[in-house]
Amino acid sequence: MTKPTFDMDAAVKALREGKDLSGKDGILTPLIKQLIEVAMSAELEEHLAGEDRPNRKNGHTFKTMRSPTGSFELQTPRDRASTFESQIVKKHQTQLTDELERKLIALFALGNSYQDIRTHIAEIYGMELSNGTINTVTDRLLPELQAWRERDLEAAYPIVWLPRLRLTVQECSAPGLNV
Repeated sequence: MTKPTFDMDAAVKALREGKDLSGKDGILTPLIKQLIEVAMSAELEEHLAGEDRPNRKNGHTFKTMRSPTGSFELQTPRDRASTFESQIVKKHQTQLTDELERKLIALFALGNSYQDIRTHIAEIYGMELSNGTINTVTDRLLPELQAWRERDLEAAYPIVWLPRLRLTVQECSAPGLNV
């Protein structure tokens, strides 16, 4: 089983210390970075498998991505023939939308079927993904998600529940009525 690069223990500790989930040094920013890089790498592998002429991986380039959860340095994969263009993060794109981040986390972490993933991506981004692309992406994320599911949990989690009770009080000004 592979050890995920997103450090869950550090995230829980940061949460306890009151750090923000989003923002420049947000707790979720490394997780989003990791998910996008894995998805882009899977896209490249699918692209290389479907090409007729010989082509292969050619390292990575780096670009700074801005998103609602903070900025991060993203490794974008390249191919030798320069025919690969990611559908998740396009060339010259430096801004991630909030919808893309929510969809990446929701679709991969919640275990949707391939048809559900394809439908969601088509609805929001207008791009069609093949079963092979979706399969490659999910197969690369499954070991990391399994490691997260099998992590050790704390013995106790403090929960505070404050029900909202709303009372409507009216003043009565009728003579002889004491309320």
